[in-house]
Amino acid sequence: MLLRVEVRATEASYQGCPVWMPLSRRLPEIPLALMEGATPVAAQVVEREGKRWLVWIEPNLPKGGRKLYTLRPHPQRPRGFEHTRTEQSVQITYQGKPFTAYVLQGAPKPYLYPLYGANGKPITRHFPMRVVQGESMDHPHHRSVWFTHGAVNGVDFWGEGAGKGKIVPRELVRVESGLVLSRIVARNDWVAPDGKTLLEETTEIIAYAAPEARWLDYTVSLKAKEEPVRFGDTKEGTFGVRVASSMEVTRGEGGQIVNARGQRNKDAWGKRAEWCDYTGPVEGEIVGIAIFDHPANFRHPTYWHVRDYGLFAVNPFGIHDFEPDKPAGTGDYLLASGQTLTLRYRLYLHKGRTDEARVAEQFEAYRHAPQFVPR
Repeated sequence: MLLRVEVRATEASYQGCPVWMPLSRRLPEIPLALMEGATPVAAQVVEREGKRWLVWIEPNLPKGGRKLYTLRPHPQRPRGFEHTRTEQSVQITYQGKPFTAYVLQGAPKPYLYPLYGANGKPITRHFPMRVVQGESMDHPHHRSVWFTHGAVNGVDFWGEGAGKGKIVPRELVRVESGLVLSRIVARNDWVAPDGKTLLEETTEIIAYAAPEARWLDYTVSLKAKEEPVRFGDTKEGTFGVRVASSMEVTRGEGGQIVNARGQRNKDAWGKRAEWCDYTGPVEGEIVGIAIFDHPANFRHPTYWHVRDYGLFAVNPFGIHDFEPDKPAGTGDYLLASGQTLTLRYRLYLHKGRTDEARVAEQFEAYRHAPQFVPR
């Protein structure tokens, strides 16, 4: 036994979702498992932001409940996450099957593609990376999963082409994979058409998996360089997903948008909410992507630039477009030189509709960590 800990669910239920427990000491670099009874729960040690954490997917801890775990070497040594680095991308697999890839070359910005959902099928649109019969082919700058903005000191980083800004990869700081998660930390530069670097970006992407779900924690820190940077009040931003074409509401095949306030489809556009969920059919099964806005984020609960034709974006800056009665520029945000803005989001890739997938409960688990009592 390496340690013993009691986990208490005081504010939320934790049923098939990631849990991060702070560690006060080092543990051996071997496959680990938490034991409560005979079934091992895979665990992984992660060093992040100067701290050590033990991470696992909690199978079932209802609100008000508690568990007493012992941490031991994993008795089965199962296969978890693995990654492969190439010049073009970082490929991530889970138990030997593709999960996603962080693509660094061949476009004006890094992006995630493909992204496989909870049913093991691609859950984002292929275009413009691939042309697939039957897919929509509008908005070629909608590259699967990405982070940009349409007005940064007047420069458009959202669109692509002549006169637009580019996000240029600088270095991969860290890539690690284990039983529970795969993690990428990358640094990129936001470069204007005149060659001036406006922002230094640090992006962290953490992938997790369980039999019925997938998750991505996506954190972006933006640091202004030599001069202040103004994020302009425009709907064209910011953290975007283009869902699989079969999920689009406009197709009439079962696509559906719903947010935390109960607003649906077109009524969810431009509204503020803690989370939003886009569900629809992918190869005969109903699946969904929910995005959670972290409670510590700037202007939480955020605005949603979510469209019935398949665009699904979080945008804390576009206030005038979303609320036309407010003056233009209301959503502007000025980041002083040398200062940093950090935004955190979780993507929850699930099976079934919003209620079936317990999206609201998953958000509460994201918002409230359980309590840990060493024994």
